[in-house]
Amino acid sequence: MRRQWILPLLAALALLAACTSPVTPLPATGQPTGGQPSAPPGPTATPTPDRPLAARVNGQPIYLVDYERQVAQYQAALTASGVDLASEEGRQRLLQAHEQILNWMIEQALIEQAAAAQGIVVTDEQVQEALNQIVADVGGEEAFQARLEQNGMTRQDVLGELRAQLIGAAVVEQVTNAVPTTAEHVHARHILVDNPEEAARILAQLQAGADFAALASAYSQDESSRDAGGDLGWFPRGVLLAPEVDEAAFGLQPGQFSGVIQSDFGYHIVQVIEREPNRPLSPENLQLLRDQAFEQWIQALWAQAAIERYVNTAP
Repeated sequence: MRRQWILPLLAALALLAACTSPVTPLPATGQPTGGQPSAPPGPTATPTPDRPLAARVNGQPIYLVDYERQVAQYQAALTASGVDLASEEGRQRLLQAHEQILNWMIEQALIEQAAAAQGIVVTDEQVQEALNQIVADVGGEEAFQARLEQNGMTRQDVLGELRAQLIGAAVVEQVTNAVPTTAEHVHARHILVDNPEEAARILAQLQAGADFAALASAYSQDESSRDAGGDLGWFPRGVLLAPEVDEAAFGLQPGQFSGVIQSDFGYHIVQVIEREPNRPLSPENLQLLRDQAFEQWIQALWAQAAIERYVNTAP
């Protein structure tokens, strides 16, 4: 899955382990395997003058001091990576980071709450093993401490972020492993043009008995499939960039072609060549469907959550 906001401490962790292999997430289990499990969500909190909140997620507090520390650490990571914070680029990135960081903290709380509900546990030993790998990757304890100082981080910051990373990896694995490895597929081809009049003319030729592949080779503007007679290959539901084409293809039987279909890319005519009810997913399509499954899962968490924000992150 590819989240559209940044992980601020992971940006700094990337600097800590620059030019080294990334940390390999360790498996989390439904029961402790030794050491202390990750802490469950905290109790309901009310903002107070002595400990103000940045947000509250299903009653779990995100304290302002923690949010401000994340912002400061991201700022330090930008500086360490060579970004001039006085430049227009630096100012814009910092402005954008305020909302992104708070969203990241909210989403991390949602994921950790879901992990606790599902019995997912990450132990101190697993977190320490991941930290040991980072220390080794950067050249030992002295080099690691230097990187921490350079990025305005503490060892506890790194341990906390690694724990969150391992919990997140375990949740992702649990959610995405539910996606089946086989699915109904169609083998289809299409013709894409940029105006409805031309599409109507081509459709009329098809209805008069013209060869679909020949017309696709002659007229389609989809350069990726035109030379193959418009052939899109085999695909399951939900992987095409034009969902209208996807929907049309799965509504046809072999040999049938659609009417003119409009999408963001132009005007299509689709023909199904073959159908198969239970075909193995390609590695690329399996990953895409797993990404979609996790995105839908996390969006559902957001939709169902009670989220209160106490800081203004607007630019």
